[in-house]
Amino acid sequence: MLASSSNFYQVGASLPIDAPSYVQRQADEEFYQKLRSGKFCYVLNSRQMGKSSLRVQTMQRLQNEGTVCAAIDLTGIGKHKITQSQWYGGIVYALVESCQLEDRFDFDWRTWWQKNQVILDPVTCLRLFIEHVLLEKIQQPIVIFVDEIDRVLSQDFSLDDFFALIRFFQNQRVDDPKFERLTFALLGVATPSDLITDKTQTPFNIGEGIELHGFQISEVQPLINGLQGKVSNPQELMESILYWTSGQPFLTQKLCKFMVEESEKDKPRSVAEVVRARIIENWESQDDPEHLRTIRDRILLNEERASYLLELYQQIRQLGEIDSNNSLEVSQLQLSGLIVKRQRKLKIYNPIYQEVFDYKWIKSQLKNLRPYSENFRFWVASRGTDESRLLTGNALREAEEWARNKNLSYQDKQFLAASKEKEIQEEIAAKQQEAALERERKDREAAEKRSLVLGEANLVLIEANRKSRQRISIGIVILVVTVLAAATVGGIAKKQVDEANKQVETADAQVNAANKRVETANSQVAKANKRVETANSQVDNANKSLKQAQIKIREARTKEQEANNNAAQAIKQEQQARQEVEDAKKNVKEAESREKEILAKLTDKENELKHTENELQQTRAKNEDTKAEIKNVRQLVALAGQLRNQSSSDSDEALRLAALSFNIDNHELKQSLLLAAQSQVHQQLKEWKKAETKIKESNQYISKANNSELTSKKGLQVQVLFYKTQGDLLAQNEKTQEAIESYSKAFNILKNHPNDTDFNQDNQLLTGENVESVYQSLRELDPQDKKFELAITKRLYTQLDYFLKAQNWEAADKKTYKLMLNIAKIEAQGYLDYQDINSFSCLDLQRIDQLWVSNSNTLFGFNVQKQIWINTGNKLGIKPEDLANKNFENYLRFSKAVRWYNDRGQEGNSIGRFVSYGSLIKRIKNNPTYRGSLPRYFIFNVTNTGSNTDNTDEIRWAGNRDEAYQVFFSRVATCKL
Repeated sequence: MLASSSNFYQVGASLPIDAPSYVQRQADEEFYQKLRSGKFCYVLNSRQMGKSSLRVQTMQRLQNEGTVCAAIDLTGIGKHKITQSQWYGGIVYALVESCQLEDRFDFDWRTWWQKNQVILDPVTCLRLFIEHVLLEKIQQPIVIFVDEIDRVLSQDFSLDDFFALIRFFQNQRVDDPKFERLTFALLGVATPSDLITDKTQTPFNIGEGIELHGFQISEVQPLINGLQGKVSNPQELMESILYWTSGQPFLTQKLCKFMVEESEKDKPRSVAEVVRARIIENWESQDDPEHLRTIRDRILLNEERASYLLELYQQIRQLGEIDSNNSLEVSQLQLSGLIVKRQRKLKIYNPIYQEVFDYKWIKSQLKNLRPYSENFRFWVASRGTDESRLLTGNALREAEEWARNKNLSYQDKQFLAASKEKEIQEEIAAKQQEAALERERKDREAAEKRSLVLGEANLVLIEANRKSRQRISIGIVILVVTVLAAATVGGIAKKQVDEANKQVETADAQVNAANKRVETANSQVAKANKRVETANSQVDNANKSLKQAQIKIREARTKEQEANNNAAQAIKQEQQARQEVEDAKKNVKEAESREKEILAKLTDKENELKHTENELQQTRAKNEDTKAEIKNVRQLVALAGQLRNQSSSDSDEALRLAALSFNIDNHELKQSLLLAAQSQVHQQLKEWKKAETKIKESNQYISKANNSELTSKKGLQVQVLFYKTQGDLLAQNEKTQEAIESYSKAFNILKNHPNDTDFNQDNQLLTGENVESVYQSLRELDPQDKKFELAITKRLYTQLDYFLKAQNWEAADKKTYKLMLNIAKIEAQGYLDYQDINSFSCLDLQRIDQLWVSNSNTLFGFNVQKQIWINTGNKLGIKPEDLANKNFENYLRFSKAVRWYNDRGQEGNSIGRFVSYGSLIKRIKNNPTYRGSLPRYFIFNVTNTGSNTDNTDEIRWAGNRDEAYQVFFSRVATCKL
């Protein structure tokens, strides 16, 4: 029964189990099946992606099959000012409540907890509770769902032991089958590295991550049902909704609800109009329930990290998408929900986020985070060498006041410290100059007074000599008087000494008496200490006896429980045996009727058996080979799994070779390929000894192969991969000459058998990367031999021609970029700057252009672009520094003409914007009349100070686009294209 239109869609919070608008995604089935098979799973994603609703639905499906599901929501176990014992006690309480242990088994969990936590730590108590209470009282499979797992990050104590305990339960399955009935599922907004600091105890490397993607049009029939009877074309409206939300669950439910409300008006608005009016415009005041503000707050939560997240987001906005990596900033930005990883590329999740969190918002937040952002950005770009960007005076005072009590990044601290140091140095220099002037003035005054002071000093010296002679005479008289007085005083002092000696004797007697009393007291203390030691020993013995008694009690209870279980099992087995006897009686009658049929067929089977035995002898040998091949395939697949976290592309290559090995019939060739591939993976994992072992085994199989197999197409390709992998290992071990010999063997095969080793054909073992790796390695190890450099260039031209003839425009565009870097000999640099463009080989530029023009029917090419450049008002030969604003306007006209730029109002845009590279390629495929749109992938650096850039699906500019193309098309004209 459908709900009414007013409450069909639910915005925020978990959807009820019977919610009509719940959308089942791929994650629903994956989560259910993996938990059902007993695998530990985790769903870690941004907020309001449907994690809790997924938990509710999955629990219902599991419970319907007899699985006991326990739900723990960590928001209910306290956030601050609770002890570790209270936290683990809260977990036990949640398990007791969720599994109804008090009602079903009359279990007093409070008494149990208080008794055990007196002598055991909280983690051990939880382990014993699950092992000896939960798993003993409940015999069905148990899944424990822990929601809001990111709440552990707000506790004042480490909860690494909690995650280690989950890993412990998983590992115990080998030794104790009862743990196979126990499974955990964690859900929340965090990364595995956030949740546990001790990577050696993490359970996440033995668990299954469940990816939550946005709704797809094929999945949203439940949402379309709510639009039936409300709008004229529910399917088309839903497609518009998904365009704006990209299937984000919260926004999709919210926008569906808005459109139902809109349908009740006299003049209902379009989806785009509703999105702008009710979501994007004044979004901070309209964001109820809170969603966009949650994204904003998560990005700005940590001031030190916020600037990096904003700059990363700004980069994604500018380029449309960038390659994904495993950096902390990428993980945090993904958890905010603002960006999403699709096909290993990072993109803004949906157009709504792109409109709300626009350039103006980024600039405003960066300014709030760092008032000196412009100077800071230039200073960082110069790697701290541009001192003109450092702050002084009032600007520095304001920056220091802003920075007070803030958790600044390391570079911010460096910038402010360098600014302060520069200001201090300037002040010191000013004071040193002032001091030098003051010294010069004082030196002049001192010189003028020197002669006058010397005259006065001579007069004083004469008078001093006279007075000193007079004082010596007086001193002699005083000495005589002093000696007489000392004799008189000596008599008096003797009497005082005698009296003091008597007092000392009295004091000594008192000290001796006190010492005797102290000795007596010490003796008494020693006796008391001995009695205390005896008492402590007795207490220790009592405690040991108590612990032994407790252990025996637990063992007795365990044995009692085991006896009860065995008795119950025996009764169950007896019942099963009786049933089996009854079934057997029925089966006897059926068996007798079949016996005659079987006897009739037996003769035929005996004849077949003789024939089969002959074939069996041949098959056994082949089976042994097949087993060895399967073993190596499995080992390669397992190694690819280990490599995935380190390099997904290398992992995919290993899996590709594992799959293609089934196309090789010859056993020796197949084994050699698989073992060489394993050696390659071991090298990528830096397991050098294992890599050496595998390449030796691969060599043994190649040696066994006959010549006809080695000279076959597959045999030649296997040899190339073997010699390449062997060369990689030798180069790593610094055996340069041996590595060159191995690579040269691969090179000669490629050179002498171009057709058999052409990687452009289907299901080839070799890839372009394999071939280029051989050439690049030889060029690096033997740079004097120019044939390898020429071979690389020739191979790139061949690939470009292949992709153009196949009209694979995207691959051809990227190959053009790679070829131009190779020709300019700046592959390591990764980009073309002004100097590289102005000196680029005209012959190669003409050759590349001719390939594009001839294979695209004059639609694409540098010459085509140059003509459009001139026709849109741009000029050639102008230096970048002489460009004016009008030149940028001309560049925009050029960009519109070649479809790189959408003008205001075009395709629904409220503002003009450049088209992302991915969108451009799609449009070219859909509209074959586009002219001048390609090539586009080569990268310019117009400031000569940029750093290396990664290959992305979007152009990166270190300067102005109009400047870059001005220089490039001037070179095109010079080369007479």
